Amino acid sequence: MKDINKIRSLRIGLASAEEIMGKSHGEVKNPETIDYKTHKPKFDGLFCERIFGPTKDYECNCGKFRGIKHKGVTCDRCGVEVIQSKVRRNRLGHIHLEMPVAHIWFSKGVPSRMAALIDMHTKVMEQVLYYEKYIVVEPGNSPYLGWRALHELKPLEVLTEEELQEVEDEYGPIDAAMGAEAIERVLENLDLQLICDVLRETIRTSRSQQKITKCIKRLKIAQDFLKSDNKPEWMILENLPVIPPDLRPLVPLDGGRFATSDLNDLYRRVINRNNRLRRLKEVHAPEVIIRNEKRMLQEAVDALLDNGRRGRPVKGSNNRPLKSLSDMLKGKGGRFRQNLLG
Repeated sequence: MKDINKIRSLRIGLASAEEIMGKSHGEVKNPETIDYKTHKPKFDGLFCERIFGPTKDYECNCGKFRGIKHKGVTCDRCGVEVIQSKVRRNRLGHIHLEMPVAHIWFSKGVPSRMAALIDMHTKVMEQVLYYEKYIVVEPGNSPYLGWRALHELKPLEVLTEEELQEVEDEYGPIDAAMGAEAIERVLENLDLQLICDVLRETIRTSRSQQKITKCIKRLKIAQDFLKSDNKPEWMILENLPVIPPDLRPLVPLDGGRFATSDLNDLYRRVINRNNRLRRLKEVHAPEVIIRNEKRMLQEAVDALLDNGRRGRPVKGSNNRPLKSLSDMLKGKGGRFRQNLLG
């Protein structure tokens, strides 16, 4: 492990689904936190000791192994590793999402990096992300769409359900989809080097200042992705990281009550909706119901990452907006300025 006193700088970047899985110690499936009778964490929950480590130094959940002499042993009864409890400050878990979800920092930012890369207006892209319209991923042999949708450097065709039905009735089936999975496929097909070359040529030859300004913004984003070795499709999440439990604590109060971090409520909404979507798929629910549940899952992840960025914020029982991961990081009271910079 590196000596933190020798770290001179930090670099923040995108993580692939594989990197998130590599750093995770287990999948969080249960939206519950603790058993309020025993005050012990629920297994597979947001405070699970199997995933995040023991709550007491060198003691497993069931009490079979206690003391430093059992250090490193994994209990065969409860599955908890016998180590120091301080690992609960740095161990990550993950939620395996039933569908890909867009990261709101990149879909709703100013400028929207996701929309800029695929050369689409932000509001139009949001209609695709939130299951209002279809985007044509592969137009096939359709003469109606071929001239507009085939070239990846042009805006892809966006259609309502009625328009898509009309086109398919007249020209045959085309590959159209909605949601973050559709945008992910578009991002995967992008050739960043080709985009940069075409944009440079457009900037050099164009006489429209508005077009040049737009191309410069898009070129900068494409170059940043190339330089950083980040892939555009990583802006779409398939596995959602769950931060260590000691960074979102559950604090006991007088009278047997508990005070909890807002993040736990936001994570709980994501897990509940993800589990409900899984059940709907298993029972082969109608497409309109599944689509609505997918939209709600996207909105739950949006609220967790940056509550209030898109429309009305999610509020708690006291009618106060819940603090999201972004709120924990930004501003004077955020993790960087208050805790790390001093």
